[in-house]
Amino acid sequence: MSKRAAKKSTTVQETVTLGPQVREGELVFGVAHIFASFNDTFVHVTDLSGRETIVRVTGGMKVKADRDESSPYAAMLAAQDVAAKCKEVGVTALHVKIRATGGNGTKTPGPGAQAALRALARAGRQHSSQGWSPWSPFVSAYASLRGCYHCHGYFVLFVQYPILLLAPTNK
Repeated sequence: MSKRAAKKSTTVQETVTLGPQVREGELVFGVAHIFASFNDTFVHVTDLSGRETIVRVTGGMKVKADRDESSPYAAMLAAQDVAAKCKEVGVTALHVKIRATGGNGTKTPGPGAQAALRALARAGRQHSSQGWSPWSPFVSAYASLRGCYHCHGYFVLFVQYPILLLAPTNK
């Protein structure tokens, strides 16, 4: 046997695990920031502090035509990719924050916000044996003072929807 054949057979591949080390049954939370304007939809998942990006997908990354970037279909595809990557990394639950353009722009989220939210919810519901979680949406931060000196005219509206992305449990 030659030296080259001996060297090739001794290599051992190490497995790399992504995400936090958790026990079975524990929830790992992330924050999904959905920014829906009338030009594009961003679905950005971070850790709870918001400093570490886990995955970020936009509607423009999913469709070819510029006019379709903000469509509900592009937002749905982006949210499905985000949910798949979150499950791969080990994030099992998401806090969802929806944001519109704000400032001098519109305060209403674009057409992709609802589609992205529904796609994230269905990704969790599809793999959960307990069904939809009975949590209701609630407003967590709301400042509507336009032209106020301390908020610089920004309209801050964050609506949080906790969503569970659980694997099926056998009972």
